[in-house]
Amino acid sequence: MSKPEIVAASNFLRPIVQADLDSGKHTKIITRFPPEPNGYLHIGHAKSICLNFGLAKEFGGECNLRFDDTNPAKEDQEYIDAIKDDLQWLGFQWAGEERYASNYFDQLYAWAVELIKAGKAYVCDLSPDEARHYRGNLTEPGKNSPFRERSVEENLDLFARMRAAEFPDGARALRAKIDMASPNMNLRDPILYRIRHAHHHQTGDKWCIYPSYDFTHGQSDAIEGITHSICTLEFEDHRPLYEWFLDNLPVPTKPRQYEFARLNLNYTITSKRRLKQLVDEGHVQGWDDPRMSTLSGYRRRGYTPGSIRTFCDMVGVNRAGGLVDIGMLEFAIREDLDASASRAMCVLRPLKVVITNYPEAQVENLELARHPKQDMGVRQLPFAREIYIDAGDFEEIPPAGFKRLIPGGEARLRGSYVIRADEAVKDAEGNIVELRCTYDENTLGKNPEGRKVKGVIHWVPAAASVECEVRLYDRLFRSPTPEKAEEGSSFLDNINPESLVVLKGCRAEPSLAQAQPEERFQFEREGYFCADIKDSKPGAPVFNRTVTLRDSWA
Repeated sequence: MSKPEIVAASNFLRPIVQADLDSGKHTKIITRFPPEPNGYLHIGHAKSICLNFGLAKEFGGECNLRFDDTNPAKEDQEYIDAIKDDLQWLGFQWAGEERYASNYFDQLYAWAVELIKAGKAYVCDLSPDEARHYRGNLTEPGKNSPFRERSVEENLDLFARMRAAEFPDGARALRAKIDMASPNMNLRDPILYRIRHAHHHQTGDKWCIYPSYDFTHGQSDAIEGITHSICTLEFEDHRPLYEWFLDNLPVPTKPRQYEFARLNLNYTITSKRRLKQLVDEGHVQGWDDPRMSTLSGYRRRGYTPGSIRTFCDMVGVNRAGGLVDIGMLEFAIREDLDASASRAMCVLRPLKVVITNYPEAQVENLELARHPKQDMGVRQLPFAREIYIDAGDFEEIPPAGFKRLIPGGEARLRGSYVIRADEAVKDAEGNIVELRCTYDENTLGKNPEGRKVKGVIHWVPAAASVECEVRLYDRLFRSPTPEKAEEGSSFLDNINPESLVVLKGCRAEPSLAQAQPEERFQFEREGYFCADIKDSKPGAPVFNRTVTLRDSWA
C-alpha cells in the first residue's frame, strides 16, 4: 500500500472570513489566542493556535496573545513564560505585546457597576452550595435568589464593600439578572464577580474580587476589536451569554463567536487538570516529559514545529469532531524527519565483535553519507578489528525469516564489509558476551558479481564509539480512550508501564559525540531520535526516541 499524501483538510471558517471582508463588514481581520495561564499548552491548543494565527496571516490580519487570567489561585508566571516559548517555537508571533485580561479589570469593574445601575446585576449572599441548589438542572427550572430584588443602592454599596475587602471568600457574589427559568443553564443569573483574597501575578494585591471567565472573555474581545472570536464547541452554549453582555454594555465593538470541534487524539489526554495531576503526583517527570501531550513534551521528544503544524492542517477545522488517530501525528513527524534528519548508527544493546582476520593495529576511515537523498555531506566512521553490533542481530537458533547473523552465516555491515559469524563466546551463565567473526576484504562497497548477502546490520567501532544513554518512549496510555476509565478505575490505571525504557551503556558512532541538544537523527534501523534538550551534553549524549521507523497510519 502506498503511503498517504499530506493534504490540508477543509476549514469551514475560511469562507466566512472571506465573505466578511468581501462584504465590507470588516476591513481587517483580528483574531486572538486566549489561554488561561494555569498549565502548559498541549496538542489540542496547537490546533487552535494554528487556526487563529493561520487565519490572521492568510487574510493579512493580526492575532493577539491574551492571557485570560481571572483565577490567580491556579495561575503562575511559569505557565505564562512556557506558553510564550511554545508559541514562538511553533513559529508564530503575536501582534504587539502580549495582553492580559487583568489589563481590563478597571473597565470590567466599571461595566459591572453599569449593570447594577441598570437593574441587571445584584449581589447575592447564597453560599456556593445554596446557589447550585437554586440553579435547578436540565429538566427543572431554577428559583430566584432571595437577594435578587435588592435595591440598586444596596447592590452598589455591597459591591463596593466587596471590593474593599470587607467580606471573606465566598460570602457574596455579584450575579447578572437574566432568567432563572432559561433552558440554557448559562443564562440562569450567572456569576460576574467572586470574592477571592489572592495575590495576582500581574495586579498584585490590588483586587480581592475577580471577574468570572464568562464576564471577562467577550468584553476583552470587544476592547481589543476582535473580529472573529474562535473557540471550541463546548463554548457554544455560552454564546448567548457572550452576546447578552455585549448587548447590555457600552462596548466599543461587537465580536462574533464561532465554534469548532476540539482535537480529540486517541491514546492521549489533553485535560489540563489531569495533566497537572500526572505532574503533581509524579507519574511523569514534569510538564515537558516526552510522554506528555504538551507542546514542550513533544519538543523535548524531538517533534518539529513543522510536523505539528502539518498535522493540524491534516486534521482540518470542522464542527463534527471525532477521534483522530495518533498515527496521523506520527506520520507527520516521520515525513518531516525522513527528509531532514541526518543518518547515524547507534547500537542500543551492544555485543562485542572481534574480526579475527583483520589486522590488529589497522584502522580504516570509511565515509558514509549523512543522508541518502539530501546533500548533507559525509561523516567519518573508523573501521577496526573490534566493533559493536546489536545483540539482537545474532541468533544461534534463528526464527523463520531471520536475515542477520547466525552461526556460520554472513551479513553485511552497513557501509562496510561482509562478515561471517564463526564463534559465540559465552559467560558462565551461558550468555553470549562476544562474537568472533571473519571478514571478506573484497566486499567493501558494492557486492562483487555473484555475491549475495541478504542481511545488512548496523555497527559502531568499539574504541572510537561514544557511550550514551538512550530513552525509548512509547505511548503513555495503553487504552485509545484513557479518559473513559471503567467503573471503579481511574485514567491512571491506563498508564503504560513500558512508556519509558532507559538504556544505559549504548554505543554511538563518533559523529554523535558532539550532538547538540535538540539535534535530530535517524538511527539506522532503530527510529528517529533527538538529543535531549536538558540532559544531553557534547561528549555525554542522551538521546530520546521521537518515533519508530514503521508507519502504522495509512
